[in-house]
Amino acid sequence: MASSKAKRDPFTCARSKLCVAEAGKTGDWRSSRPEIDPTRCIVSKSGKSACSQCWMFCPEGIVKKSIPVQIDLDYCKGCGICAEECPAKAIHMVDEHASE
Repeated sequence: MASSKAKRDPFTCARSKLCVAEAGKTGDWRSSRPEIDPTRCIVSKSGKSACSQCWMFCPEGIVKKSIPVQIDLDYCKGCGICAEECPAKAIHMVDEHASE
């Protein structure tokens, strides 16, 4: 007769965690980068982690959940998801080579 309690398999849960720079710096090949306008950013204006949509949706996990919000450009690939998800439209993508 089988037990009514299922045994927990120790090998079915996640065994890894996010490691910064595991694949090296990956931001050097992007064509555009995000810039944050602190006058529009909800977090910067309120002084509280009230929004953090950019942090939540960043597929690379390189947006720092801080006040003010910071983006680690060494690892940002320039996908623009943070800019698309920002409800205040405080993030805009700029050409990487515009200032050169």
